[in-house]
Amino acid sequence: MKNSLTRLTLGSALLPRFQRRGLSQPNGLTQIALTIILLLLFSYAFAQQEQGQSQDAKFYNDRGMAYRDKGRYDLAISDFNKAIEIDPEYAYAYVNRGMAYRDKGQYDLAISDYNTAIKIDPTYVFAYHNRGIVYKDKGQYDQAISDFNKALELNPRYAFAYNNRGIIYLEKGRYDRAIQDFSKAIEISPRFSYPYNNRGRAHLEKGLYDLAISDLNKALEINPRYFEAYHNRGMAYGRKGQYDQAISDFSKVLEMKPRFAEAYHNRGNAYLEKGQYDQAISDFNKALEINPKFAVAYYNRGIACLEKGEPDQAIFDFNKVMELNPRFAEAYNNRGMAYRRKGQPDQAISDYSKAIEISPGFAEAFNNRGNAYLEKGQYDQAISDYSKALEINPKYAEALGNRAKAYSLKREYDRAWQDIQKAQDLGYKIPSKFLDDLRKASGKPN
Repeated sequence: MKNSLTRLTLGSALLPRFQRRGLSQPNGLTQIALTIILLLLFSYAFAQQEQGQSQDAKFYNDRGMAYRDKGRYDLAISDFNKAIEIDPEYAYAYVNRGMAYRDKGQYDLAISDYNTAIKIDPTYVFAYHNRGIVYKDKGQYDQAISDFNKALELNPRYAFAYNNRGIIYLEKGRYDRAIQDFSKAIEISPRFSYPYNNRGRAHLEKGLYDLAISDLNKALEINPRYFEAYHNRGMAYGRKGQYDQAISDFSKVLEMKPRFAEAYHNRGNAYLEKGQYDQAISDFNKALEINPKFAVAYYNRGIACLEKGEPDQAIFDFNKVMELNPRFAEAYNNRGMAYRRKGQPDQAISDYSKAIEISPGFAEAFNNRGNAYLEKGQYDQAISDYSKALEINPKYAEALGNRAKAYSLKREYDRAWQDIQKAQDLGYKIPSKFLDDLRKASGKPN
């Protein structure tokens, strides 16, 4: 009987994964790029504000920006307040105060300041652009796109706006549209590393790994300290099955960012794919030390323990996953496998059933529950589950092989041979001992 230990499939966006074991993509990746772009923009915006402003207002605005650069946001806001009190029409001070509010996570106050700046100067490109970024932070993607559109209407050569609008399309799963925007940003500013990284991300999501690696190489050529690009390139190598290169890139990330939990987790996945379970567990441990609520790290550590023959530790980890996310169907499936390895088929069936309840299209859980029923001698229930798995995925060769086993035990040899033929047509290797036993039982010649 062939069991299916499930890994996470490619899913959450920003972020992301190896096809089978759930490589995690940090949600903050593009946000980091946006923040840096914002800082660059305001260096430029400040340079434009020299004319027509009260020197006192300019002094407070200038000092407020210095405080903000040092992360002293309350002092920065206090100075921007004074600048605005002196000159209520000082649009730059509103925008800079909006930046400080965004830094503090006070998004509505930031938007209010950007609104005021736009009211004072309806052609203020940076105000539209940066309000779009705050809308992005709030998950209000349509409003963000509208603001980036307005910024580009006012300045069609604004590479930052193309890059950041592309990020929104990337997060919405509109990869081709995102690639168009990143390409436009690169056309305008060929030494701008962020759109190369982000276009690489879009290619990664489309499964175009060589194109992704090419873009990420370019990002790193421009900025050799760009740790997000190393991380994304590691993911691309991982998805290509080039685990040593992936490990090298994740290790480079950790040299630069020793507290980057996702990089430990993803390097652990690469070790897991290589069968180096102790190294994998060590990396998952480190990821969990940094982020004790990292459910996917518990999940993958559980897989490593199961592969090592430690079902009790695996069950502990899958239990932790369920505490953090009770709707994690794959964790129930894999805990069911751990129970089966402990010789507890009833507990396994209960877990497979829970996985199916959460995810009715989960073919592997039907296959695995069928195996547990088969072990208990409940052949009809086993055949029913294998058939359901094949209804979901008609090319599920393992389920065909397992159903053939169930039919043979019921002495329905013709059906067993039919399933064997279908499985072999799909390239599935049937164990030779099973074939020999079936030939003898059915009287079929060699």
